[in-house]
Amino acid sequence: MLDLLIIHGYVITMEGPGVGMLEDGAIGIRGNLIEAVGPTEELLRKYRAQRVLDAHNMAVMPGLIDAHIHTSISLLRGISQDIDNWMVDGLWPFETKLRMDPASSMKGTRLNIVESVKAGTTTFCDFDSPMDRLVENHAKLGTRARVAELISGLPENNAGVRADEPFPLNLETEKIKLKRNLRLISNWNGAENGRITCMLGPQAADMVTLDSLREIKKLSEKLGVGLHMHVSQSPHENEQTMLKYGKRAIPFLQEIGYLDESLMAVHLVDATTDEVHTLAKSRAGMVACNSGSAMLGGCIPPSYEFLEVSDRLAIGSDEATGNNCCNMFNEMKFTALLNKCKFHSYTAFPAWKVLRMATVDGAKAIGLGDEIGSIKEGKKADVILIDLKTPTMTPVVTEPLRNIVPNLVYSARGDEVKTVIIDGKIVMEDRVLKTVDERIIIEEAQEAAERICREAAPEFCVRKTALYEMMRDGKL
Repeated sequence: MLDLLIIHGYVITMEGPGVGMLEDGAIGIRGNLIEAVGPTEELLRKYRAQRVLDAHNMAVMPGLIDAHIHTSISLLRGISQDIDNWMVDGLWPFETKLRMDPASSMKGTRLNIVESVKAGTTTFCDFDSPMDRLVENHAKLGTRARVAELISGLPENNAGVRADEPFPLNLETEKIKLKRNLRLISNWNGAENGRITCMLGPQAADMVTLDSLREIKKLSEKLGVGLHMHVSQSPHENEQTMLKYGKRAIPFLQEIGYLDESLMAVHLVDATTDEVHTLAKSRAGMVACNSGSAMLGGCIPPSYEFLEVSDRLAIGSDEATGNNCCNMFNEMKFTALLNKCKFHSYTAFPAWKVLRMATVDGAKAIGLGDEIGSIKEGKKADVILIDLKTPTMTPVVTEPLRNIVPNLVYSARGDEVKTVIIDGKIVMEDRVLKTVDERIIIEEAQEAAERICREAAPEFCVRKTALYEMMRDGKL
């Protein structure tokens, strides 16, 4: 007896070299695993189930993977756009206040999880602080999470840090955060029936001392956990590593033994083609955050260059202060369009390939390829049902070709997602979340954001940055 049988859907398995479409497909789920996949007629003949979901006029596919996200910062959505030096002059005055208030960080993470799950995200590679507390939200809301504490030597109050000067790094601060990361691993790695897994999280080569970087790598090997890390994320990072070590970030990381399959390298927007190829050959995974990179400097991650060597490429939304939303349908569309613009090509990054980056190939890149990313017997039951009878997904055409996958990537907004199943449990049904009261989460996040912005106002206003001038001039 199955726990759940989904029938009569356009099942997009993501198995094989493409998308593995079954036009009248079914999925059988027992416990937290997929037990059977095939034509509806065949599974109805073979199985009985406690519950049957009719997915007629729906696409049924693996849950989407957000391979790089800072969930708590959703409280600061929209406060750092349209300026140069967005991090130091825009984000940091507000983020400093947020980091001093773990309760507000918890509210930000809950808000972000709700936003993302409602748009079909089932797996979060959450890179934030204090992660040993924030992870409780993933446990409660039922999401799959691959979490890491953001380890940095920057001062807690970083409002005075300048991007054009060497970052002041404190080894004792790093030790405190590393200890927190190790506690996270001890308490949570493999928790919630394996739904929560952990990594180590050095923020970037220019934001952690060499002593700590070496210790973190040794711990990664000893504990058998991966490394989630920003790599060559900006010219400033490479300038800083040149000042400190006489090498750019990727050659420096190669020198200290970081380039291997345990590394999940994020961004790479300031990496040269040779550096990208070096990283890809090491079997490290890459995460491209296309919409955020585009908004925060007009950069397009070197995904094409990476794919010349390796298929371990994932995409992530990064943070709500970078692109204003954490929606993987948005990320898929940006990934395709930006690369078509970059290469002046109609055919670059076709929809089917981008969908793989958000599912099966993304799962490989984050080290969970054997567990999630496709609809296959024995994999975890992370499945989303998408209503095709919506204006954005209509018409549905299957002859002489199918238009469902192109429309998922280029047309869908995320609110077409009707049902979300994670680890075999229905987390959202008919767009109603089952594990949390969405209204309360939104109200709590609003209150916390207003308070943080009030506290940050004096520090922000005295800087008289471009954002301050826009507000003064009535442009915001």
